[in-house]
Amino acid sequence: MGTLPADFVFGVSTASYQIEGGVSEDGRGRSVWDDFCDRPGVIADGSSGAVACDSFHRSGDDIAAMAELGIAAYRFSVAWPRVLPQGRGQVNQAGLDYYDRLVDGLLAHGIRPCPTLFHWDLPSPLEAAGGWLERDTALAFGEYAAVVADRLADRADMWFPVNEPNVVTYLGYGTGAHAPGRALGLGALPVAHHLLLGHGLAVAALRAAGAASIGCANHHSPVWAASESPEDEAAAAFCDATFNRLFAEPILLGAYPEGLGDMLPGPVAEDLQLISAPLDSYGVNYYNPVLAAATPGPGEAAESTGLPYFFRRIEGYPRTDFDWPVVPDGLRELVVQLTQRYGDRLPPIYITENGCSDNTGPDSVGRVADSRRIDYVANHLDALGDAIDQGADVRGYFQWSLLDNFEWADGYAQRFGLIHVDFDTLTRTPKDSFAWYRDRIAANRG
Repeated sequence: MGTLPADFVFGVSTASYQIEGGVSEDGRGRSVWDDFCDRPGVIADGSSGAVACDSFHRSGDDIAAMAELGIAAYRFSVAWPRVLPQGRGQVNQAGLDYYDRLVDGLLAHGIRPCPTLFHWDLPSPLEAAGGWLERDTALAFGEYAAVVADRLADRADMWFPVNEPNVVTYLGYGTGAHAPGRALGLGALPVAHHLLLGHGLAVAALRAAGAASIGCANHHSPVWAASESPEDEAAAAFCDATFNRLFAEPILLGAYPEGLGDMLPGPVAEDLQLISAPLDSYGVNYYNPVLAAATPGPGEAAESTGLPYFFRRIEGYPRTDFDWPVVPDGLRELVVQLTQRYGDRLPPIYITENGCSDNTGPDSVGRVADSRRIDYVANHLDALGDAIDQGADVRGYFQWSLLDNFEWADGYAQRFGLIHVDFDTLTRTPKDSFAWYRDRIAANRG
């Protein structure tokens, strides 16, 4: 079991639509998630993020909880429609004021503010004009980044322009399981390029405004082949190329994996110069590996991806309440693989998301004994220590998440928070994992 350095950065992550609420207050415009939640049947419990955790009104309480936790950094997302209700053009100063107060409140408690500019809540008017299928949305994102940077770059610490572009591409536009709910299959590939272009344009805007540190927040999974057959090995390689490398290599190498660039809208070569601007950190969101196969197995209900591979169920591991396999060593495998694959092109790594859905609720005396989450986080931190021992330059870990929240298409059915939220009363109750994480942070600092 490896150890973490004394200056290792511990933090937590959240996302605006999942926690803020206040969707029609202080001039905020509508987002694709507001629209998606209005569609019958697309959210498991018929809910929405209209109120969520009400952090829009309770940010002071949440900052106080973070201060008690002892974290060094807080990764939150700025709601694009709260700042630019139409997506571009007229700035909503009240929206910027909210994030201004949030940043000042964090700094007053010694917590580094780490904004994400896009965590999936695209303004509805931009989606109506084609959304991320259109190059113009990337240009609008660059303009939005400049507006936010002009207000916050003097105080915000680490910046992450786009969260999980692969998830937006495949679930938002490929399968339609997430907002905006388009089921385009391979027709979603232009979204990948435009999200990466938006990242590059945002990096340029942030640099121009003097931002101290800029990274990314890419979702990565180790891809395992279902067997040693040539067909399954090829399926796994293609899965790795389209899920991981398609989104990492334009940023790190200035190139798409062989053959994929030809499928994307141009001018690709010119855009890649923007996309590959040097970064100060590389953010990794990790939850579990995936098992890829060329065909569904006999008797298996394998999950079709819309691409020439299938996902099969990974057996032999504990599972979260989301039914995801718990594979801490997959995190070690992943960051070591990134280190070996990209060498000196890879900036220092920060784990920008990692967490466990454990739906344990308060007992008769109000205690939330979420022991599975404690084991999950402890084992993943140990895996990071092992990765560091193997040469990976990992500088920090942001636990997902501070609060139970609106979990996208699953509504409020899945709980990832260190703090339990009663969504009827909005009462917040720190869980056992909150106390454990607080003590782990303190112990690491010595």
